[in-house]
Amino acid sequence: MNEFDTALLVPIGVIFLLLFMSAFFSGSETALTAVSKARMHKLESDGDARARRVNFLIRDRERLIGAILLGNNLVNILASVLAAGVFASLFGESLIATAIATGVMTALVLVFAEVTPKSAAIARPDGFAMFVAPLMRLVVFVFAPITRVVQIIVRSFLKLFGFDISRDSAVLSATEEIRGAVDLHHSEGGIDKDSRDLIRGALELDEIRVEEIMIHRKSVEMLDLDQPEEEIIQKALKSPHTRLPVFRDSSDNIVGVLHAKDLLRALWDADADAKKIDIEATARTPYFVPETTTLQEQLDAFKRKQEHFALVVDEYGAIMGLVTMEDILEEIVGEIEDEYDSPVQGVRPQADGSLNVDGDVTIRDLNRAMDWSLPDEEAVTVAGLVIHESQSIPEVGQTFSFHGFRFRILRRRRNQITALKILPITPPAASA
Repeated sequence: MNEFDTALLVPIGVIFLLLFMSAFFSGSETALTAVSKARMHKLESDGDARARRVNFLIRDRERLIGAILLGNNLVNILASVLAAGVFASLFGESLIATAIATGVMTALVLVFAEVTPKSAAIARPDGFAMFVAPLMRLVVFVFAPITRVVQIIVRSFLKLFGFDISRDSAVLSATEEIRGAVDLHHSEGGIDKDSRDLIRGALELDEIRVEEIMIHRKSVEMLDLDQPEEEIIQKALKSPHTRLPVFRDSSDNIVGVLHAKDLLRALWDADADAKKIDIEATARTPYFVPETTTLQEQLDAFKRKQEHFALVVDEYGAIMGLVTMEDILEEIVGEIEDEYDSPVQGVRPQADGSLNVDGDVTIRDLNRAMDWSLPDEEAVTVAGLVIHESQSIPEVGQTFSFHGFRFRILRRRRNQITALKILPITPPAASA
């Protein structure tokens, strides 16, 4: 090798060093933008120093990206200039030398400085990010004055077009981000349906009101104080429920809530003589809550008041139904059944793929059971959804199609739809 060829070894070596640095910047950019903030936070909480460095970097993403882009552009441009000089020495100052230098550098940058490091980083973003964080922290510190000037220029330029990035531009709340991540992992098979429902149920407590999950007053078992004590006690002991509302004169006049333990204690003290028991005095003070209370608010109230049972009232104070601690917990973990619970009836799958559904089944329960997404903004029950969409009280035999399902009215009692047949509408197969 002659003296001229030997002189080219230095710039060629520098070019490959710059390509390596470009690969470092490219991989770092991908890893630090794709890294899991939640996992890094957990690792930092466990005392991982590398995760702490990553969190320091991604806390100001604008500054981080500015430093990475500045470094990447510097090394790429310098490598291209050196490559042009090398090929000019080999082929002379000509368009051919420039074209060859451009082609070779494009191929080298694309393969070794862009695609390869970014592919490696996206495959293992957390590990890659923790590996490059110490050096990237130094780069960010060195380039900090320049990136600050660049930030000011960029923000000023964007403001000319009415785009202000200095304000918080987050569109999704933390809850929505978590819900989206859970749905994504479920669709990819990483989370099963039960786990997804449990997490989503916990996240949605702030969005659901007690009126959406309460037991309607027509289904509430109550005790009438105008009846003889023997009948009241017999009905209470036969009931599968531990707590029963007690009313006088009218079911709207709830005067207390009788707890089974209190009743048994009173029976013991009265030597099982029902006539000696004052049912109203034995009952506890009723706890009333407005229908607009969210489940999270009600759960907090239950814990604070050490209550498990509340009567739901509307804005006029009329009894609408009741809600229990168990009802709220079931929104998170699903149906909770004990030895006194009856199997839940209301959703009956049919051989043709349809469902026979009772009208008072809630849309939320149906969506959860079948993994559907029927809207529940305008109605609580399936019957309510059909009435809302049809803008009428349908007759038996009528059929409606909306939201990708066909609804057929099976039974009706006065103005109440009591049973429906629901069939998912499948798109027709394409003809050959």
